[in-house]
Amino acid sequence: MNRQLAKKIALGVALGIVITLAAQAQQSPSAPTDLVNIVSRLEQQVGQLQATVSALRAESAKYRAEVAELSRRLPGASREPVGEPGNSPPPPGAANSADRLSMLEDQYSLLTGKVNEQYQTKVESASRYRIRMSGIVLLNMFSNQGAVDSVDIPGRALPREHGYGDASFGGSIRQSQLAFDVFGPLWHGARTSANLQLDFAGGFPATPDGNTLGIARLRTGTVRLDWARTSIVAGQDAPFITPLSPTSLASIAQPALSYAGNLWTWTPQIRAEHRFVLSEDSSISLQGGILDSLTGQQPRDSYYRLPDAGEMSRQPAYAARLSWSKSRGDNTAAIGVGGYLGRQYWPYDHTVRAWAVTADWLVPITNRFEVSGEFYRGRAIGGLGGGGGQSVVVLGPAANPASRYVGLDALGGWAQLKFKPTPVWEFNTVFGQDNPYASQLRAGNVVASSFYPVPSLRNRSWFTNFIYRPRSNLLLSLEYRRFHTFESAGDHTAGHVNASVGVLF
Repeated sequence: MNRQLAKKIALGVALGIVITLAAQAQQSPSAPTDLVNIVSRLEQQVGQLQATVSALRAESAKYRAEVAELSRRLPGASREPVGEPGNSPPPPGAANSADRLSMLEDQYSLLTGKVNEQYQTKVESASRYRIRMSGIVLLNMFSNQGAVDSVDIPGRALPREHGYGDASFGGSIRQSQLAFDVFGPLWHGARTSANLQLDFAGGFPATPDGNTLGIARLRTGTVRLDWARTSIVAGQDAPFITPLSPTSLASIAQPALSYAGNLWTWTPQIRAEHRFVLSEDSSISLQGGILDSLTGQQPRDSYYRLPDAGEMSRQPAYAARLSWSKSRGDNTAAIGVGGYLGRQYWPYDHTVRAWAVTADWLVPITNRFEVSGEFYRGRAIGGLGGGGGQSVVVLGPAANPASRYVGLDALGGWAQLKFKPTPVWEFNTVFGQDNPYASQLRAGNVVASSFYPVPSLRNRSWFTNFIYRPRSNLLLSLEYRRFHTFESAGDHTAGHVNASVGVLF
């Protein structure tokens, strides 16, 4: 503010006061006395106004000095002092400052818009903690050559039905999935989180064309407490002694090679994990926990949850796993071994011990090739998906208390070769086999725990696929799978072709 502006302000104020006094003098008989008082107050106000103008001028000078100092500090700025406004051109640094200020304003507007967009699209929760929804919409078009147990998600070959053909074609979206991740607060130094996954492969309603109306189904759900080197996980998840699965978009409602070498059954469990850091890129992990001692039996009631033979033992199954991992760039190598021990209580006080030993590996050969797989050897592990879903055989009539229940021995596994020539292309070739001991199945008169009506002596499967990811959320795949299932009455083969289109969200 300059002197001319201050004079104009003071003159305007004085003129307004004089006009007011003149009006009052015409209306009041005691105008001379009031005029003296008002003139006195006017002098005081003018003095206050002059003091205010002086303070404003001092503050303006201070700001100009600060701007000059900032201009000198900017790269390429002029070293000359800043003069009165209008008396000298702005220094070169002032233009740079204006450009930077404009850039900052643009960035602020952009960030504000993104925050507003996130606020409009975020998923809110009653707990006010952050929640993320994700999943996949997946279409599978399939063709079968030969009889299979499920036309869209086959697991084994079956004998041909009399009066029906042995080929089929169809489509399904019931393998689409929905997932929720919840990120909670810190608790005693641990990050809390939870995950819940659903799909639509829980069966079919008894309605016309019900084959296309898949029923929603619970898959997995876990609650996690994660410290720097220790984690506790509680919920329903895949067995942590067999953490891997083959890569496939044709079979995700059940992991690929289920009942053909892949132990996968989602099981209620509580486990703890501790990581020992060996170096910046390698560590050893020790896991241990308890699991629901499942046997593979089908539910005895469609509404009430009745205990199976493992739960009748009144104790959980126990498991542990030791693994080593090493990371280098985008590649990770890992090798692990595990063990499983459970108890099952069958009719007429027959107790069966369940056990398994496992091994798993993930080994990058080069930047483009990778091998992975799992192996198991166990007994009475139908609840994990081994032995064709069978845990025991009965030597003798099931109604005879003298008949013996014997745990079914089984071994199996799978191996995968992955070739990834580019980040958007990958090719996978996988072979797996589940092999219950045929001598035990032939000796037993009744299979007491069977996922399939006719037990398999061996179930062998292999497939090859390619997966193309043109965008981060778009997946395209074509797969051919072959089944070879051996039963006591003979062996059966079938082929399955699957084309998949999926969008991640």
